[in-house]
Amino acid sequence: MDRKIISRRIADIQNNMRRLNSSICAMDSVDIQRYPENYETMSTEAALRAEGIACQLRNLLYASTGVPRAEYLVKAAEAHGIEVAYEEGIFRVALPRLLPKKKMRQSGIFLLDPLHAALGQYGEENPLPRFRECVVCVSHVYDHELPDWRIRDYDNQQQKQILDVIALYVMADDSGLLCDAYNTTELGDKDGTNVYIMEKNRFAGWLADREKQVKSISDF
Repeated sequence: MDRKIISRRIADIQNNMRRLNSSICAMDSVDIQRYPENYETMSTEAALRAEGIACQLRNLLYASTGVPRAEYLVKAAEAHGIEVAYEEGIFRVALPRLLPKKKMRQSGIFLLDPLHAALGQYGEENPLPRFRECVVCVSHVYDHELPDWRIRDYDNQQQKQILDVIALYVMADDSGLLCDAYNTTELGDKDGTNVYIMEKNRFAGWLADREKQVKSISDF
C-alpha cells in the first residue's frame, strides 16, 4: 500500500481517537443519577466509535502488512476473552459484552469475525457437537456494581447475528421447529453474554443446577 494512503488512514484513525477521548470525557462529567439517558447516549457513542477504530486498525493491518487475516482474528478472539467449551453435553460460548439493542444494527458486527475464528480454532483442536433438536439459552450477565436500570427487556436484544454464527458450527438448523430459545439475566463481576446449547432432555437438569449456583438467575 502506498505510504500516502497509509498516512491518510492513520490520520483518520487519530481523528476518531480524539473524538473518542472527547466522548469519554463527557461520560465522566455527566451526572448519571440525574441524566441516565444522556449517559447512555454518550457511552453508546463512545463504544461504537471505539469499535469502529478497532475495525479501521484491522483493515489497515490486512491491507498494509503480511499478517494473515485468520491468524490475527484468532489473536483478536483471545484478546476479547471469547471462550468456547464443550463439557458434559453442554456447548458454551462466552462473549465479553452484552448484546446490543436491536436498533444498533452495526454494533454487533465487531465481534463476529473473532467469534468465527474462535469457533473455527476450537473445531480444529476438538470434536464439535452437532445438535439437531436442542435448547439455546442466552444468559445476559450484568456487572453487579452498576445500576439496575441498565437491565434490558429480552425483546430488546440483538441475538440473531451471534446465534447464526454459532449455528454454522454446532447446529443442524436454528429453526424454531427444532430449537427452543430461552433468555435469562444474571449478575456477575462484569458485563458479558453466555450462550449455552444442549439437547432438550438436558435442559431441565441444567437449569436446576444453574439456579443453585446463581441466585440471580431469572425464573422461566
